[in-house]
Amino acid sequence: MTSVESVRVNSDRDSADPVPGLVEAAAAGDGQAWAELVDRFSPLVWSVCRAHRLSVEDAADVYQVTWLRLLENLNRIRDPRRLPGWIATTCRREAQALLTRARSSVATESERLDWLLGGDVAADEPTLTADQHAVLWRAFDRLSDWCQQVLRALILNMDKQMSYPQVAAELGTRPGSLGPTRGRCLKQLRKLLEAEGI
Repeated sequence: MTSVESVRVNSDRDSADPVPGLVEAAAAGDGQAWAELVDRFSPLVWSVCRAHRLSVEDAADVYQVTWLRLLENLNRIRDPRRLPGWIATTCRREAQALLTRARSSVATESERLDWLLGGDVAADEPTLTADQHAVLWRAFDRLSDWCQQVLRALILNMDKQMSYPQVAAELGTRPGSLGPTRGRCLKQLRKLLEAEGI
């Protein structure tokens, strides 16, 4: 009889909570016990993801990371009866961390795009207000797909310090065309922003 089967038999016999036995078996390497824990608590993880209004992709990432954290900490769970709370707290922290990173990334991209547009803002002033960020990205979304790809590649590759030939290779275009394309796309973006009063 496997450890999972014995947990089930014991559970049926004395109506004890099966979770402590499942945690112990999973920590000992029992894959079936692990699968049962995941099946039992997946609805809890998804509900926490939904409560944070994550996109499908972000929710899937948080879901995976939450189970990874549990797997890493199975031997450290002191009171398996409190596992649902541990899982919910871990999932909540991962979701909040992901949302914080996403907000930071959008702000950073906005600052870089403002720099590309030629914004000259004092270092102690915020580059753009939240309202201006929204207008900026609405205008950005109205650009052609190609312009969006070019500007994103240039913005995101500022950290990587990639040369124009490297960025051009990544986009599948000629290095000599990247500068003029960048100029045309920025000109279009400026016009859209001017129409919005920025």
